[in-house]
Amino acid sequence: MSEKEVILTQEGLKRLEEELENLKSVKRREVAERIKVAIGYGDISENSEYEDAKNEQAFIEGRIITLEKMLRNARIINNDEVDTNTVSIGSIVTLKDLEFGDTVEYNIVGTAESDPLHNKISNESPVGKAILGKQKGSTVDVNVPAGIIQYQIIDIKK
Repeated sequence: MSEKEVILTQEGLKRLEEELENLKSVKRREVAERIKVAIGYGDISENSEYEDAKNEQAFIEGRIITLEKMLRNARIINNDEVDTNTVSIGSIVTLKDLEFGDTVEYNIVGTAESDPLHNKISNESPVGKAILGKQKGSTVDVNVPAGIIQYQIIDIKK
């Protein structure tokens, strides 16, 4: 089974590399110290501090493995590859809600970088899927749980 390609912007790559470095150099040491201290409290069979530290250690090690796999399978989208004529990963797209007249700006990213609170939406999200490959001026229908939202693509930048 081949591993799934992880599409990242340069910024997303940097963020994942920094997280991995922090987990390996800082968090691993911190949790190892917590485990050492907890063992010093004596009987580890009824030691919640030890249990918490071991659970955190397992989480950290799991996240390290996940990040390493993501970075190994990363495909970086360079700004030069982003076309301002059609929506692609890396595009910054201004959409107008045709029902309410609101406009919103989204940065289209791969799923690993998705952060809807900061208007970074995945190419696999309903809006991302609907606008990918479309051109400025196009109208798209987006199926969402509440029904269908119609957007017009107002602008595409990089």
